Parts: sequence; C-alpha cells; structure tokens
Amino acid sequence: MRRGGDHAYFLQELLQKEGKTGACPKILPEFVAVFGGIGYNAPDWRGGPAVGKSIDLSPVLAYNKLILFRASRPFRGGRFDFGGENIPARKLRITTMNTNKKLNMTMLCDFYELTMGNGYFKAGYKDRITHFDLFFRSVPDNGGYAIAAGLEQVIEYIQDLHFDPEDIEYLRGRKLFDEGFLDYLAHFQFTGDIFAIPEGTPVFPNEPILTVRAPAIQAQLLETYLLLTINHQSLIATKANRICRAARGRGVLEFGSRRAQGSSGAIDGARAAFIGGCKGTACTISDQLYGVPAGGTMAHAWVQTFDSQYDAFRTYCEIYPENAVLLVDTYNTLESGVPDAIRAFNDVLKPKGITKCGIRLDSGDMAYLTQKARQMLDEAGWTECTITVSNSLDEFIIQDLLLQGAQINTFGVGERLITARSEPVFGGVYKLVAYEDDQGNVVPKIKLSENVSKITTPQYKKVYRLYGGENGKAIGDWLCTYDEDVDSNRNPDGSLTIFDPDATWKKKTIHNFVARPLQVPIFLGGQLVYQLPKLEEIQQYCSDQMDTLWDEVKRFDNPHNYYVDLSQKLWNTKYDLITQNK
Repeated sequence: MRRGGDHAYFLQELLQKEGKTGACPKILPEFVAVFGGIGYNAPDWRGGPAVGKSIDLSPVLAYNKLILFRASRPFRGGRFDFGGENIPARKLRITTMNTNKKLNMTMLCDFYELTMGNGYFKAGYKDRITHFDLFFRSVPDNGGYAIAAGLEQVIEYIQDLHFDPEDIEYLRGRKLFDEGFLDYLAHFQFTGDIFAIPEGTPVFPNEPILTVRAPAIQAQLLETYLLLTINHQSLIATKANRICRAARGRGVLEFGSRRAQGSSGAIDGARAAFIGGCKGTACTISDQLYGVPAGGTMAHAWVQTFDSQYDAFRTYCEIYPENAVLLVDTYNTLESGVPDAIRAFNDVLKPKGITKCGIRLDSGDMAYLTQKARQMLDEAGWTECTITVSNSLDEFIIQDLLLQGAQINTFGVGERLITARSEPVFGGVYKLVAYEDDQGNVVPKIKLSENVSKITTPQYKKVYRLYGGENGKAIGDWLCTYDEDVDSNRNPDGSLTIFDPDATWKKKTIHNFVARPLQVPIFLGGQLVYQLPKLEEIQQYCSDQMDTLWDEVKRFDNPHNYYVDLSQKLWNTKYDLITQNK
C-alpha cells in the first residue's frame, strides 16, 4: 500500500487492540467509508490502552466493516494529524457502535427534534405540557376514506424510549448540546399521555388519529417515529382495503416483499395489508413476527429446473399433495401448462382422493386465459381446482377483470400494494395544537398558512363518530374541545345541529343518533393502559367498521365527501385565532 500524502490504511489492527472485534468482525472490501485528515503508522499501535482524544466512528461502523482513512499530509512517529493538531497514537481513543446490538429507535428522529429539545431545556420549557395532534390532510388516490394502522408499533417504540451511552457520546461529539440536556436524555423516560383511534378504524382528513399530551421535549422527540409508522401502515392498509373491495369477496394475498422499500416496508407492510383485508402474505417473517398467514408454492425456476414441465408438476404434487398449486405459464399456459397440470392432478392427486388443488397464472391476458383454463379444468373433472392470478395488479385492474368475466378465485398483489404505487405517500403531519400554562390552563395554538388546507384546527380535542340510530350507518365525525361533549351541545329536543366548517351555512340537524368517542387512552402518565387486540381481531374490526360507511363514501371514483365537523365552540376558537394572528 502506498505511503505519503494520500494514503489508505485499514483499521482492523486498532479495533483488535481496543477489543472492538465484536463491532467489526471482518473486513468487507466492497464497502469503503472515507475520513479526511487521518493516518497512522502501524508499528506504533503497541502499548497500553488508548486514552485521550476521541474519534467517533459510530456513523460508519453501524453497518460497515471496512473503514478507509485518507491522510491529508504525511505523518511521522505514529501520530494522528487532525488538521494541524498532531496527536500520538497511544493518546487516541476510538469509539464505535456495537453492530451486533439492536438499533435504538429513539435515535430515529429528525435532528431538529434534538435541537428544539435542547432549546426547550435551556429556555426553561422542558416541563411545559404540550398537546400535539397527528392527522392527515387528504385521502390517497382521491379516495373517500383511509384506514388507521401502526398503533402497535408505536406502543412498542414508546415502551423502549431511552438513550444509550453511545447515543449520548454521539450527541456530545456534535458540540451543540448543553450538558444538562444530555443528562436529561441519559435519564429519559416518557411520562405523558397518548390517545389514539384504534387500528382498523376508517379515518378522515383533519381529525386526530393520535394525540400526545406530554412535556415539550418528550412530545417533540416522538414526531418522526410516530409519523413514519402511522403514515406507512395507514397507507398500505388503505390500499389493501381498496384492492380487497375490488375483489368482491375473493381472496387477496400480499405478494410484494421483493419490491418493497426496504425490509421494514415488507415486514410491516404485510401486517398493514392484513389489517386492510388481505388473507395472507408471501413474507415469511411477517408470519413469524405478527401471525400474518404466510404461504407460497413455486416460481418459474421450479418448472425450469426439471427435465419437463410435467415432471416438475408431478414431483410437486407428490411432495405437497394437500397444497398443490401449480404455476402454469412458464411456457404456454393453454397449450402445455394447464394440460400438464391436469395430467399431474390425475396421476398423483386423484388416486389419493384429493380434489383440492389450484393453478396460478403470472402473465398474459388474465380475463381470456382464466376463462379458457376454467373450461379445461371443469371438462377434466377438476371443478374444485382454484385459479390464482398475479402480475402488477391493483384495484382498477381487478375491477376490470371481473367485469370482463375473468374466472379468478384469488389475487396475488405485489408492488402496487406494498408500495401503494399510485400514491405512495400518506401525508400525515404532527402539529402542536395547545400547551398548558403555569396554572394548568390549556392555551390553544394554531398554525396559519397562505395554503388554506394547511391551517390547523387548534385546541385539545375530542373526536366522535355519529351513527344513524335506525341503520347504524356513519353520518359524519364531530370534533369538540376537551371540556365539552355531545350531550352539552344537544338541542332541547335531544337533537344535534352540525355544520360544514368551511361552508358554515350548510347545516343539518340529526335526530335518533348514537355518538361514539373514537380516541381511546393508550398511555396515561407514561404507563400503558391499552389492551392490544390480536391481529385477526383488528382485521375483523376493520371489516365491521367499513360496513358502517355508506357505499357512496367507498366509491373509487368521485366518492361522497364524508364530513368532519367542528362544534360551535371549537369553530369559534379557530376563527378567533385566525383573526388574532393574521
């Protein structure tokens, strides 16, 4: 290796000296991380433990096994040159992150949450109680509703909130944060309250899916993780529900792991898709972690590996006679795929008395091919054989296939579900809506914007869903301030007058209705008070709640606008703050 002004040196020997081999078990030459202005002379690594100056290698050692140091100038005597400060090698301390340790998701935050937290601490606001709402402004795909999901992962995150010593050292190394603030983080514990709409509930724009009441630093630090979790899973659950409704009772399987945006996109996406209505997933680990039923049979490679397509089908039927679903489009679906499948069924399954089997198509004109395949299977006596299709499906293609008479029992939906390809951003936001002064009074706060849709609804709020007393259908949602409720707003005859918060002259008086609070307490005083339902229960709850929506709200195109109304008191609060702050 060359020596001189622009040399490269491996760090492995130093890491072994420092006992860091657990963090860096081997060198992988395919990855290189570059540091400026650092070099070392290998013979001078001998000696006692390294102390003194520190280099923080955590950002690269979190995942990387090889570090390339690049010296800005020649060095001498086994000393490090840091832009003019020459340090003996034995005075250097290397700090690394243990890559065998689970990542601390508390650090998965936007950096401004930490700078604001430090600012709150120094300004004396660390104990100020704040109220934040997590909500979204528009439904993906111009739809009529969304499905709330991701609460279980939020709960797990809240329960594990903490800062490890290496996190504090990293933050200290940024030279931005007060030592008192770092000590606060070192002993961090969530002590606030969280209220949320349960997973599987249909939700609508501008109503709080989740509300946090907590000291300012605590509430602020939650922003990123709460948003990325609720946004992602609500997006996928919503898309899955649309696709499952298009299937009109036929099974939908989530097939998208290989096209997901990262491992968590695949794993948690399969969970969200199940909440939205999917029957199962191809993602094995989602079954292991969450109980989303995983399944699968064969790829084209299985068929190609054998000397003949028939041999591939026959062998598979022999190994899995109770789960024989054969992929018939490797070569020619109708000329050889379906005939070879029928032959294999006849030779292997029929003698065993097995009538349950299936074929899958992954290409071609699904409407035409499935009709022909169905005819061939029925004529051969395999009337119970199911037909599954996959290949870039979404709710609109599925809807059209069924209108064209396609003979399909199950849909395998991949990339357009797991990425919500048609509109891959949910758009949830996390906004301060109030704080409590020194006397405990709740002070509402508003965010104004020239973009009217971005003006927030202030105040600590309650959320109700109003149902018709006779049919049980949802009439609309209704928001009020924390210190009022539906009963306090009823007219003398027991009715309730609601109005459009934007076009206030549009009013409606409803009689014979039932009001249900949507948010439930999740954490109180930092303690979990919510009993997590099973995933199957969430899916069933979602299905039941979808039945309370009018079909007009569930249309794919030009759905009926579902109203989220404000109480008169809440509307007055919002209007007064707009007037005061404009």
